[in-house]
Amino acid sequence: MKLNGITDIFFDLDHTLWDFDKNSKLTFDKIFKINDIEIDLDEFVSVYEPINFQYWKLYREEKIDKKNLRFNRLHDTFSMLKLEVHETTINKLSDDYITYLSTYNHLFSNAVDILHYLSNDYTLHIITNGFNQVQRKKLVNSKIDVFFKSVTDSESVGVKKPNSKIFNHAITAANTSAEQSIMIGDNLEADIYGALDVGIDAIFYNLNNTPVDNSIKQIKDLQELENYL
Repeated sequence: MKLNGITDIFFDLDHTLWDFDKNSKLTFDKIFKINDIEIDLDEFVSVYEPINFQYWKLYREEKIDKKNLRFNRLHDTFSMLKLEVHETTINKLSDDYITYLSTYNHLFSNAVDILHYLSNDYTLHIITNGFNQVQRKKLVNSKIDVFFKSVTDSESVGVKKPNSKIFNHAITAANTSAEQSIMIGDNLEADIYGALDVGIDAIFYNLNNTPVDNSIKQIKDLQELENYL
């Protein structure tokens, strides 16, 4: 079903266009070698990812700040793995992670093709809860920055998705309206419900086959956006 009246498309970045999990794992492999940390990478990632997910939820809800997010997700993972890592080393790993993360720039399958396709008829934008400096490097280094007219990040706005303020800020920056816009992202709470609450239509990129209400538009592959747009 093609959607009518849409002029502007807002994308989330991490886990939607930019393959965060793959790039993150490559980054950890690099920084563990740099810092002489002997650890099974697959085991580390399996413990780290759910911890990181929970800390990002706390960060979205304004319950922790950036510094504590970056430190505690590593500290808690090493504790779970019963690996003693000094606080100084954790801080160094935290800094190295941010430094090297944007040097790996794997995108999801069909990401570039769908951006080319959509950019012919729509104006494209980014709304991200990531950190300003890192997110812009990701866009530039993965060579997809050219597709987007505006980039709205939570660090610059001062609030995070699903807060209505970041969506309204993005709409203003894009010089468009909620009625003419649609949001595409992988997080039901932050991207989909956040957009719908301010009157922006939304499509859920359901990578993990999350059960959702039939009223929610969803795709399993970015190419499926052609069915809607």
